[in-house]
Amino acid sequence: MPRRAGPLGRALICLIASCVAQVSLAQPIRLMTGGAAKLIYLPVVLADRLGYFRREGLDVRVLSVPAGIDTSTELVAGAIEGAVGFYDHTIGLQSRGMDVQSVIVLGQSAGLIELGTNGMRNMADAKGRRLGVTGFGSSTYFLTRYLATRAGLAPDAYTIVPLANEAAFDKALSSGDVDAVMTEEPTATRLLSRGAAKPLVDLRSVADTQRQLGGPYVGACLYMRRDWIDAHPVETGRLAHALLDALRFIGTHSEADIEAAMPASLKGNDPAIYRQALSVMKPAFSSTGRMPAGAPSTVLATLADIDTEVSARHVDLTRTWTDRFVADAH
Repeated sequence: MPRRAGPLGRALICLIASCVAQVSLAQPIRLMTGGAAKLIYLPVVLADRLGYFRREGLDVRVLSVPAGIDTSTELVAGAIEGAVGFYDHTIGLQSRGMDVQSVIVLGQSAGLIELGTNGMRNMADAKGRRLGVTGFGSSTYFLTRYLATRAGLAPDAYTIVPLANEAAFDKALSSGDVDAVMTEEPTATRLLSRGAAKPLVDLRSVADTQRQLGGPYVGACLYMRRDWIDAHPVETGRLAHALLDALRFIGTHSEADIEAAMPASLKGNDPAIYRQALSVMKPAFSSTGRMPAGAPSTVLATLADIDTEVSARHVDLTRTWTDRFVADAH
């Protein structure tokens, strides 16, 4: 009969188990945003800056590319563990046979605004115009096309122009290379504050998004491959916990406090403009991280209206999101 471990033996076993767990949790987790300076992705940057990931025992590397569609590509390729982008990508990817899932909701609005120049008053004036988006296949691309279609325009009545980053949006508008852009904060407030463009369709607030898109909506979220989630439930839960704490920080602190926590490289040269942009976006961040009732159906309907490869018959919305990790965090 094997001998039972004594107190010292049990202590050694616990120590070894603890060390193994720490090694496991210390493996780098790469989260990629579609532009770290965009306020729609603020919770991820804050969770990193405020040490919430480290407190959870995670080694998180926050990466940045210009557009959310790029994060989807990297996620499917296995180059990153998590994509910080719009929830609509989970639906688009599933319709193409790829199993990904949102694990925490960051924004309950689209967080975007269509801005126009050259006398444009609404989306009906987009006929014959050049409309800037972050990239083909991006959320700004689909929503721009959706709004144009709703305004009665055929897909060939206007031209979509992909723009690489926030600076390109400003330059393209100023030079007249485009007549309108769909952008986010803080770029929107910078353009509006100096009269460089006028609002055409505002999707930054929860109420405006629901009014324009027909129901509850979700913009930014953290989504991951289901096989990675299933293999790493502890790490996924800790990621959700850290991001939920960042959402709580946003909800309980002033714009000045949030601005002070951000690196200068992401704020721009005018702190007042940055704080103004924060005041616009703060109410749209989720306070719970949970998926709003009805939001997946609204996003699917919006996407299917534009993307012929997306059909409600071929998408199982229940597989595109889960609240179990934020529920555990609560």
